[in-house]
Amino acid sequence: IQKFGTSEHVFLSVIYCFRRNQSLHGPSPVTTFGPKACMLQNPQAVMHIQDPASQRLTWNKPPKSVLVIKKIQDASLLQPFKELCVFLTEHKNMIVYVEKKVLADPAIAGDESFGTIIQKFCTFREDLDDISNRVDFIICLGGDGTLLYASSLFQESVPPVMAFHLGSLGFLTPFSFETYQSQVTQIIEGNTAIILRSRLRVRVVKESREKKARVDEKGILIMSNGDSEGSRKALQYQVLNEVVVDRGPSSYLSNVDLFLDGHLITTVQGDGVIVSTPTGSTAYAVAAGASMIHPNVPAIMITPICPHSLSFRPIVVPAGVELKIMLSREARNTAWVSFDGRKRQEICHGDSITITTSCFPVPSICFRDPVNDWFESLAQCLHWNVRKKQNYLSSEEDEF
Repeated sequence: IQKFGTSEHVFLSVIYCFRRNQSLHGPSPVTTFGPKACMLQNPQAVMHIQDPASQRLTWNKPPKSVLVIKKIQDASLLQPFKELCVFLTEHKNMIVYVEKKVLADPAIAGDESFGTIIQKFCTFREDLDDISNRVDFIICLGGDGTLLYASSLFQESVPPVMAFHLGSLGFLTPFSFETYQSQVTQIIEGNTAIILRSRLRVRVVKESREKKARVDEKGILIMSNGDSEGSRKALQYQVLNEVVVDRGPSSYLSNVDLFLDGHLITTVQGDGVIVSTPTGSTAYAVAAGASMIHPNVPAIMITPICPHSLSFRPIVVPAGVELKIMLSREARNTAWVSFDGRKRQEICHGDSITITTSCFPVPSICFRDPVNDWFESLAQCLHWNVRKKQNYLSSEEDEF
């Protein structure tokens, strides 16, 4: 038995009185999401370990602002978007935030009957305006990509996300828009089930390849690469699905070194490697042959893409470890990296990608609960274990 703290007697008494009837979820580094939302704690939870099925969303104060994210250039979403915005502003007296490029759609800007509602909107621009402390919760209209985009807008604490299935796949969007009024009202009133979808904190460090000029003793101009610490460029991302490192347009195999907590564990030779969250395990990773992991499992999955080795299988490592990916010395070409399918960029010798579990998960509001929603998505979207059933054998047929 592992001992925690200084009182062994207290720890042992807690263990014997606590009955684990369902899977346990490790403690989340944060319990607040946005300026007003927080996770309702189970008073019977031990050492901050809480049954995923009991995770509930509540409000410290009634929510007043909502961010509505609509899939761009999708005519089928215009009417649902307008209906939702009218309901939120006129009936719920909510402050609605909408991205400026959404309102640039001629079908929205040119609708005179919708003009009075547009004047009440608060607008923002991606990568320019900070709305992290202004939005109480988020409503997504679209597919899974809309939820991924919502995640990318918040680099730290993320407000609760309610996602309506109005896209193509809808694995991460459990709500149907047909009864949106009652569902949104229930969210505003609070006490609904949520699932904490862990994210990856990614740091990309690039060596400066700008040519620096200097004059030698003979007065000759010499061009050299910057090699000082200050010449390095660091970029940070929060990733909900996966980090993908691939060979890009090159015809050569990808050749990258993979480190875990500073130790070289393997060299990936193939088309690339996928580092995914449990949420991302059902995306690109499962297409590359990985297992599917429930989002409440604290883990990071490493999946090779077409490895040039029969024994290179996907592996799962504990959440919180630090992974580092660098181009191998023997690599014949550079590599390319993308984050949830966005921000694609080239990785050269000397560059590094550091990945670990983020302290800021995405609180995704459930339709029923984390278990039923996930298996419902597996059945409907991926047709998991769908097959033609065998016929029943009667007692007479059993004799033959």
